[in-house]
Amino acid sequence: MCLACTKSSPLNVVYHPEQNPALLSDWKVIQVKDQGLQLGNNVMAYDLVTPLFSDYAHKLRTVWLPEGTAANYTAPETFDFPVGTIISKTFYYPRVPGSAVQDYRVMKADDTSASRLLDGFDLNSVRLIETRLLIHREQGWVALPYVWNAEQSEARLQRTGAIQSVNLLDVDGNTQTFPYIVPNTNQCVGCHATNATTKTLHPIGPKARHLNKSYAYRDGEQNQLEAWKQSGILTGLPEAEIIPANADWTDSSQELEQRARAYLDINCSHCHNQNGPADTSGLLLEPDAPHGPSLGLCKLPIAAGTGTGDRKFGIVP
Repeated sequence: MCLACTKSSPLNVVYHPEQNPALLSDWKVIQVKDQGLQLGNNVMAYDLVTPLFSDYAHKLRTVWLPEGTAANYTAPETFDFPVGTIISKTFYYPRVPGSAVQDYRVMKADDTSASRLLDGFDLNSVRLIETRLLIHREQGWVALPYVWNAEQSEARLQRTGAIQSVNLLDVDGNTQTFPYIVPNTNQCVGCHATNATTKTLHPIGPKARHLNKSYAYRDGEQNQLEAWKQSGILTGLPEAEIIPANADWTDSSQELEQRARAYLDINCSHCHNQNGPADTSGLLLEPDAPHGPSLGLCKLPIAAGTGTGDRKFGIVP
């Protein structure tokens, strides 16, 4: 089974244990080739059941582990990845045909899997904005933002972040201009430091409930967790019936409550949990948060004070 999204890729990933290379291509995780994208050897693309919303941007997610190592399955937490792991997330927008170079289409969901996308990825039809790397080093996880140049030939490290003007065209033909903000390295802590006490960075997406879905690999559809196990990068995977799975928020055939809980989980629970930066709000949005005030139902605005506009409750069912 070919689990990377490239065929006979000559790219061997380079893990930098201390240095922060100026160019994304120095990592050999992803690079431009023939007006398309190429992934390095043993770099696996993956999807989330319900993805984090980021100003309608599409995302190509990848993971790479050093040869001979594997992540340890843990639930409900993020998998325990070995030192040397590199996780990437590339943000991009589909272009509007025949329009200005900064005009992009709004898509309500990632409706094209990354593997299919790479098969026909044409940089003339999309605009690469940024690629964020999470690197697991001896001292912990490090976040590095790389911003793609206008030619879409290379991405350069921007530790201070960046702002890019983007025009989004919705399905009704309405255009809205907004500043797309690439976070600086300190701002990455705002989401990825999921424990307010330790303030250490952790990945958010690679959890069992977010990854437990089928994925369109070149050799056919397969559950992502099973594929990770077969490729040797995941150990300790339990029987399928006990692995948690979030709902797909775009799937109207699933229960509305489960779709809403999945959306709040991936977008908010990394802060809104018992130990997170938003723990003082009293609003807990993890999948196992019980019904009641902690889920927002008739919850008093304990932390917001006058910022609530003198409202007494957050949500009144």
